[in-house]
Amino acid sequence: MTVLSLVIRLAVLGALLWLAVSDVRTRRLPTSIVLTIGALFFLDALVTGMSLDDLVSHLLLAVIVFLVCLVLFVTKMLGGGDAKLASVIFLWVGFGLSLATLTLVSVIGTVVSLVSLATRNMNPSQRFVPLRALAMFSAARGVPYGVALAFGGGLVIVLPALLHLIPTR
Repeated sequence: MTVLSLVIRLAVLGALLWLAVSDVRTRRLPTSIVLTIGALFFLDALVTGMSLDDLVSHLLLAVIVFLVCLVLFVTKMLGGGDAKLASVIFLWVGFGLSLATLTLVSVIGTVVSLVSLATRNMNPSQRFVPLRALAMFSAARGVPYGVALAFGGGLVIVLPALLHLIPTR
């Protein structure tokens, strides 16, 4: 991996963290940011010299994830922004890291869901700032699953680039 690839991936991580904050605050994931993250995948693929076969494989996984998420969206089990973000996350990770990503997102999503349930009766107009921030997770407004997608996906996108920087003997 090149330094430029690492920079691109760190920019993606920053955008994902911004999306996580946005999801907690507004329960919205702006399409423009999600599309930008997707576009950065293609730039990274160009920079790293990804083969056409690998590129098609990544695209195929993204389409499969989108179709599964579309079914979940139609049945009102997943938000539209979450469906788009999941597709873009899996576009980045490909089949090779898909199980690790799914596992990590699921574990983080379980924690987010438990926090959301635990805070569902909290008053969002708390004076104490940490409690007010915690109340923003309230399930009364829906579970901000974009947080799990952003953190889990962000880790899987950035860690492989960081591991290449560690010298081996």
